[in-house]
Amino acid sequence: MRFVSYKQNGVASLGALNGERIFANSDVKADLASLLAAGDDALKQAHTQLLAGEEIDPSGLHYLPPFATPEKVICVGLNYKDHAAESGFQAPSYPALFSRYNSTLIGHNAPIIRPNVSDQLDYEGEVVAIIGKGGRDIPVERALEHVAGYSVFNDASVRDYQFLSAQWMIGKNFDGTGAFGPHFVTADELPAGAKSLRLKTRLNGTVLQDADTSDMIFDIATLVHLLSIPVTLRPGDVIVAGTPSGIGLARNPKLFMKPGDVCEVEIEGIGLLSNPIAQQS
Repeated sequence: MRFVSYKQNGVASLGALNGERIFANSDVKADLASLLAAGDDALKQAHTQLLAGEEIDPSGLHYLPPFATPEKVICVGLNYKDHAAESGFQAPSYPALFSRYNSTLIGHNAPIIRPNVSDQLDYEGEVVAIIGKGGRDIPVERALEHVAGYSVFNDASVRDYQFLSAQWMIGKNFDGTGAFGPHFVTADELPAGAKSLRLKTRLNGTVLQDADTSDMIFDIATLVHLLSIPVTLRPGDVIVAGTPSGIGLARNPKLFMKPGDVCEVEIEGIGLLSNPIAQQS
């Protein structure tokens, strides 16, 4: 099943995809987070109702993040060996973790905002896992049972602020830098753990990141297991699983995003997330 969240006439709405076509039904009032909390049957019923509704024109659609206000957005750093190496770090024995705020999240086609205080806005294409069934101390062998599905993320990072201290949080939480979407794809549509999917990041059409999700140091099941040890994971929680090599900071000369650019992150089987770059007003 594939879903899209969008806003129409000022109202947040939900659609379902049949191929490239989007269908909506005004009788479905719930958002994805509440459907996940209600269980698999509620999600399937909503999908059926949506597909029985009217087709909507995707041109000019105001896309929202699939999950706009998750309780937790947990991001993983240095989760590909080649990216750790290009960043000057050893491959970690435990995930490098940081959080994003909901206020940073934007949808497909929305502008990623370069802040006025920096010109070091970098791209990071990443796969996202969405928790469906909550839990704590989840065994790794059962972890994927707790993943409802997947999406695409661009963890746009303000590099000079990221490295002002040992904690990366501030450089990862500028408003309008967490691009997310456009689709939520249920886990049954993809290989287990979203493994062996091609991930590409393009800036103005040039491929800058090209990797396989199987190259992650900590796979999705391991991340769910490890994250559930300290905290209770809840339906709709978002795990942003890390970026491969090819970031702008590691290039010579360095390559950062600027107003007028367009950055695309495409993950095989999940979708293509596209965002223009704009200057903070």
